[in-house]
Amino acid sequence: MKKIAVLTSGGDAPGMNACIRAVVRTAIFKELEIYGVSYGYEGMINGQIKRMHSYSVSNIIQRGGTILKSARSEEFRTAEGRKKAFQKLKDFGIEGLVVIGGDGSFTGAKVFFEEYGIPTVGCPGTIDNDIFGTDYTIGFDTAVNTALEAIDKIRDTAAAHDRIFFVEVMGRDSGYIALECGIGGGAEFVMLPETQTDLKQVTKSLKNLRKSKSSSIIVVAEGDEEGGAEEIMEKVKTKINDPDKEFKVTTLGHIQRGGNPTARDRVLASRCGMAAVEGLMMGKQNCMAGIVNGEVIYTAFEDCVTKTKHLKDDHLKLLEILSI
Repeated sequence: MKKIAVLTSGGDAPGMNACIRAVVRTAIFKELEIYGVSYGYEGMINGQIKRMHSYSVSNIIQRGGTILKSARSEEFRTAEGRKKAFQKLKDFGIEGLVVIGGDGSFTGAKVFFEEYGIPTVGCPGTIDNDIFGTDYTIGFDTAVNTALEAIDKIRDTAAAHDRIFFVEVMGRDSGYIALECGIGGGAEFVMLPETQTDLKQVTKSLKNLRKSKSSSIIVVAEGDEEGGAEEIMEKVKTKINDPDKEFKVTTLGHIQRGGNPTARDRVLASRCGMAAVEGLMMGKQNCMAGIVNGEVIYTAFEDCVTKTKHLKDDHLKLLEILSI
């Protein structure tokens, strides 16, 4: 293998640039030609591929987003689109791929490998931390810390006005961000897609909390079965039916995707990026390089996209104990 390419796909995550940097510099260290594909699979189809050098990734480790840009590609979902992408890679002589992204990106990489056999190793880049085969995903720690900083500030104003705040964080299918923010931010309640939300119990507990606490923070993952923070707030407000009590909603949204990555994300991204290149050189293919218990492991894309990464039971127990 002499030529490889790297791309970022799907939602951006803080630390992707650190991962790109590690891929590029590891490839150069191993005497490989390294190419960057702009705009993910869409850029591959359009031939937006350029040679990268060590200086191409200078001064990016601290930056959020991705210098290679990212995009969703409907055309890549089609056989014709993937055929175009393969032809472009062939034109450049590219023999291996590093794909930085989440389950959607890995699904595309898996299908592409099955059709054309180009060895591909993924790096887990998503703030949701929902990829099987790695303890943490690139961007998760930064997203949690960004949300936690906001929650700390919201608690100040909640206490000043005796308000109940519902804070919505990202997580359509995964409650990892909400769970860690809830523990770290001292939330009274956390609502997760993985657990059943009992609004009757929440209402009862909020009424009891009023005897000892004048304000409360409720963290809501956007994918909770009862709805988003706004919808849940209205339901709880109706049940409590107290005109003297103020209820507020804050939706943190895409602020969680941006910002300088934390040290933890930079190191994780760098390790995964190096492991991806080394994996390609060892003959690894159709898999992801992740970190489990501090060690690099390679997990088949099939497992990454089909197996569920469950919330830790001890974290759920901790949340229950600390929120009383």
